[in-house]
Formats: sequence, structure tokens, C-alpha cells
Amino acid sequence: MEDRDKMDLAGQILIAMPGMADPRFDRSVILICAHSAEGAMGLIINKPLEDMSFSGLLEHLNIPRAPDGRDIRVHLGGPVERGRGFVLHSADWRRTRPDGATMAVPGGYGMTATLDILEALAKGGGPANALLALGYSGWGPGQLEAEIARNDWLTCDAADGLVFGADDRAKWSAALRGMGIDPLTLSAAAGRA
Repeated sequence: MEDRDKMDLAGQILIAMPGMADPRFDRSVILICAHSAEGAMGLIINKPLEDMSFSGLLEHLNIPRAPDGRDIRVHLGGPVERGRGFVLHSADWRRTRPDGATMAVPGGYGMTATLDILEALAKGGGPANALLALGYSGWGPGQLEAEIARNDWLTCDAADGLVFGADDRAKWSAALRGMGIDPLTLSAAAGRA
């Protein structure tokens, strides 16, 4: 494949196929935030952390929460650097950030990893839509392309309703249905009536 033909999946969704060899990605839906010849980085958007709340995280970081402060969901973003937080959000926050602290993600998203976005959310402000991910999913040069060629992942366009939707457990099925695929036709556990 020539350089001009290389895929750029930034701003796209990855949907884990059944039978994914890595159990950490079972039924994962990942928004790819960056993709280049050096590799790819994304955040899992459908795996909430049951033992971590946003208010608990704010308390741990000594960030006071106003009575009208926002409460966003905390997700496992991936297995890499799980102690590091990333806020995936709508692009309205990026427009207010001239310092480059927010990475633009194609499709109208931004990703910010600085405390000021947490402080803004704690005060009731910040971007219109946001989720917090602890850790990220990363791939080395050519690794993601090889996994896609091996049919570990399907790709589709990102949509706000999917990325920021409230029902995290339904995102995998919703992503597949959005592509016109019945999830039962992909399931290794599907039976016959």
C-alpha cells in the first residue's frame, strides 16, 4: 500500500468483533482520536467504571464541586496509562481554548487532559457533552491496520448519539445496527430457534 492510500481512522468508531482475541476489548466501542503512520490512539466509550464516580474523582483531586456542578460518566478508556484521565467532549470547549491544550478530533470532538476542564465541569460549565476516560487504547505503527485486516474490528462513522449516549451497555449493539448489522448474526453464542 502506498502512503497516499493509508487509512486515517481519526474521528471514526471501532467496533470489536465477537471472538476478539484480547478480552480487554470484548464488545468495545472505541472513538479513534488520533491515527498516523506512528500508530493510533482512542478511547473506549462504552465501558463505565462501576467503582469510580466523577464526584469521587473530583474529591480525590481536591477539586470542589459546586451545587450545580456537572456529573459526567467515568469510563475505562483503555488498558494503557489507566491512571491518566482524558475528557472526550463536544467541540464547543475547544473553541474557547486557544492554548492548544485540547486536541481536535475529526467529527466535531475534542479531547482535553488538563485539570481546567474538570474544574469547569465541577462548577457547572465546560463543554455541552463530555465523558471522562481513565487510560487509553493505543496501537503501534501498522498494528491497528493489521487488526482490521484480521477482522478484529469493524469501523463506522461517529455520531454524537452513540459517543455521548446515556446507555453505555447498548452502544455496541447500536453501533452495529447503525451499520445495518444484526448483532446476533455476529455472535458466536447465537443459536437457532
